Amino acid sequence: MSVWKAFLIAFSVLLPLINPLGSALVFLGLVGDAPPSVLRSLARRIAINNIVFLGIFELAGATILGFFGISLPIVQLSGGMVVAAMGWGVLNERSAGAGSRLKKQETGEEETGQSSEPDVSHLEESAFFPFTFPITSGPGTLVGLLTVTAHISDKNLTHDILAHLGVFLAIVVLSVLCYFCYAYAPKITKKIPPSTAHGILRVIAFILLCIGVQIAWNGLSALLATVIKP
Repeated sequence: MSVWKAFLIAFSVLLPLINPLGSALVFLGLVGDAPPSVLRSLARRIAINNIVFLGIFELAGATILGFFGISLPIVQLSGGMVVAAMGWGVLNERSAGAGSRLKKQETGEEETGQSSEPDVSHLEESAFFPFTFPITSGPGTLVGLLTVTAHISDKNLTHDILAHLGVFLAIVVLSVLCYFCYAYAPKITKKIPPSTAHGILRVIAFILLCIGVQIAWNGLSALLATVIKP
């Protein structure tokens, strides 16, 4: 699998799961009325943490599967179903605030108003938890990443390295998008209508649904091939 193809698959799967715009709304609700310099500094740390966190998880995916004795077709089938279910859920969400609400459900955060005097030191300490995990990359993101890494794995070492490089580039690009969405969250929320953001999210969700079904079918086909022999 080429770098470009792996990048497109990983980016399409992880984009609605990480959901930079939806995450930015949750982020803004938690940090409150923080100075722009604090937002930029915190956004930079979150982006770096996200790259390192997901990069390690990408590399450790095969080890995790081997430790639990889980085959790649099983991960493709179950993971594809989970990814498709996530896409279906977002696709059928009617409210324009779907992105931020999904993130709040995933992280367990309740609706919170913006605080007038945020604790800057506390925000810095929270750069990884909860801002990186689970607000930016929650359990759904980890499942999606594990599914993608299982899907792009190849017995050819060169192709496998290139495929993982494509996935890592997708992680970097998405983390950079998170940086800009977090750092300029107050401006973005004022200029982009929630209905427009939700419309874009629905299109991406449909693509996510199709990718999930395709990955699940690949896993099911491999499993059926072991049972149905010509």
